[in-house]
This record gives sequence, C-alpha cells and structure tokens, in this order.
Amino acid sequence: MVFAVVSVLYGAAVTLRQTDLKRLIAYSSISHMGYVLLGIFALGQVSLVGASLQMFSHGIITGLLFAMAGLVMHNAGERDLRKLGGLVRQMPIIAVVFSVAGLGALGLPTTSGFAAEFLVFVGSFSSTVVSGIQVYTILGVLGIVITAGYILWMLQRVFYGPVLEKFNVVKDADILERVYMFAFVAVIMLVGIYPAILTDVIKTGIMPIMGLLGG
Repeated sequence: MVFAVVSVLYGAAVTLRQTDLKRLIAYSSISHMGYVLLGIFALGQVSLVGASLQMFSHGIITGLLFAMAGLVMHNAGERDLRKLGGLVRQMPIIAVVFSVAGLGALGLPTTSGFAAEFLVFVGSFSSTVVSGIQVYTILGVLGIVITAGYILWMLQRVFYGPVLEKFNVVKDADILERVYMFAFVAVIMLVGIYPAILTDVIKTGIMPIMGLLGG
C-alpha cells in the first residue's frame, strides 16, 4: 500500500520537473499506475473494478496523449516545452483533442479517467481489509492535485501564449489523423458517461477472485 502511494506522489512530483513533452507523458504513467496498485491492494470488489478500469482508461488516454505529442513534434518540429507556445491558432483540432486527453488523465468528470479513479478511491476508502487504508487513500487523492498542475502547465506551454514566428506555417491534423483522434475521444467519453459498459464485464471477471478472498 505504501508503494502505491509513493508511486502516485513520486511519479507526479517527478513529472512536474519535465520539460520534454514525451518524457512528461511517460513519467505520468508512474503516477497513474499507482492508482492501479492502490485499488488492487485494497482487496475490495469496488476497488478491484476501479483498478481494472484504470488500466483500460490509462491505456486509452495515454495512447492518445502520446499520439498528440507525436503530431506536435512532427508538425512543429519541437518537443521542448520551453520552446513551444501559441499552437492553438495553427492546431485547433490537435489542441482540443490533446486537452480532452489531458483532462481525462487528471480525472475530469465525464471522462473514463474520472470513472476509474472514483471507483478506486471509493473502493479503497471503504475497504475493511487493510488497516489505516483511509489515510493512504487521502494521500492518493493528493496526487490528482499534482496531476492537474503538470497537465494544465503542459497544455498552457504548448498551445497558449505568443506564437513564435517559426510556427506560423505549422499544419493541423489531416483527415485520417482526425478519424483515430475522434475515435479515441469517443471511447474516453463513452466510458466516462456510461462506465457500466465495462464495469459489468469486469465484475464478472473478478467474482472468482472475490470468492477466494472471502468477499
């Protein structure tokens, strides 16, 4: 349980220090996997469902974040956050989709990230298996505050502020890129609004585990 909380807080703190776009997204995975561990170690049905949903959600959201970062790097020719800025004018579609993925990563309601983290925290806090788990859960929630910090900072550095002259001819996503971008967004929003589409299946899968645990 301690390892789970350390993963959440340490991963988020290290991510705050990153100035490379792809490296920032990569380090954020450490923090988000901490939520998975928190849900697993709580050994409750709700927390295990949340942990499973978090693995799915993290895969979708982080995959989209990496795809958007790749488009920014390819189209703008830059990955250093200190050298980016103002790209929302040249890349409005990429900016919107990148923002949706980022807000999903920090657990904004109506996204799959919120549904997963909510189940993890509720399931962990209400667990009677691990002594003092409420303290660990509260510490885990603090990770969301740090996550909001680095996600919003990343979006601000990439898309807002003055436009550098070298980015005046940068192109937005093409038609084929928009197809997969919006497909990812649709999944993130669908699971966020109606998580039962996955949680009902997950519950069936973890019932044997709960039987072994006596739950």
